[in-house]
Amino acid sequence: MTTATPVQRKVTRPRADALRNRERIVTAAREMFVEFGPDVPLDEIARRAGVGNATLYRNFPDRDALVREVLVSVMDRTSEAAEQALTETGDAFAALERFVHVSADERISALCPMISSTFDQFHPDLEAARKRVEQLIDEVMERARRSGQLRTDVGVGDVMVAVAQLSRPPAGTGCLSADRFVHRHLQLFLDGLRAPARSVLPGTAATMEDLRQP
Repeated sequence: MTTATPVQRKVTRPRADALRNRERIVTAAREMFVEFGPDVPLDEIARRAGVGNATLYRNFPDRDALVREVLVSVMDRTSEAAEQALTETGDAFAALERFVHVSADERISALCPMISSTFDQFHPDLEAARKRVEQLIDEVMERARRSGQLRTDVGVGDVMVAVAQLSRPPAGTGCLSADRFVHRHLQLFLDGLRAPARSVLPGTAATMEDLRQP
């Protein structure tokens, strides 16, 4: 009796050009969501990405799938910035400052209006990306706190609220024209995080869980 040899199945990997097209779509979508808001036509996103409509819909069957991918990609890049901050062996507060400025450039606050009541905010991909970025930001802040440079009465939520608010243009102003003020105002905020604190903050340190409460 002979034993049948298992058939080796070849794993199909996406072609390099297919991956590039997907990346172009996500990049174009992020740019256009920031510039024009959540209702920008998907056909316009495909045009900016330099791909056909069929290519966009093959990768993202509906708007929610594209929004989810954009959010995950933004959080992943924010996580990478936090990881880079943790590898720096110099001034812990300076590493926190650089991380905050890089995070602001991602403009995640401009994506918030796209999360409609029907959007699955608890999709496993989003949950995994969210947990990763929150843990890494907490580590960056804790290192600055242990060095005695970061005031002890602020939390991850405080930092992320400030980044979101300060990187969002005021109502009635041009989205892109306000960009030149973002890093100036972020630095003013960061100076207020330094220890020793010059004043007592009302309330308690904000956590990311606090921000998720209705």
